[in-house]
Amino acid sequence: MDVKEAFAGALKQARKNKGLTQEDFSDVSSRTYVSTLERGLKAPTIDKVEDLTSVMGIHPLTLLTLTYMIERNELDSAELLGLVTKELSQLTRL
Repeated sequence: MDVKEAFAGALKQARKNKGLTQEDFSDVSSRTYVSTLERGLKAPTIDKVEDLTSVMGIHPLTLLTLTYMIERNELDSAELLGLVTKELSQLTRL
């Protein structure tokens, strides 16, 4: 599965789990655009990820973490976040 397809699944899963419809994103995006994202036809910009997650009331990293959990299919959230924590520690050393 490619990352666009994984993002599509993550967005749809998060939206449905929050009890939202595609129309609920109308302040930040058209229903048609949300639909194209959920079908994996387009990839969002980082600004659009921010907009979408603000409507759902979740952190952008939550949606991206779910995306990579779906894409990799072998990591649970604790393993993935442990890896990210380790990499961030290495990248932010002075």
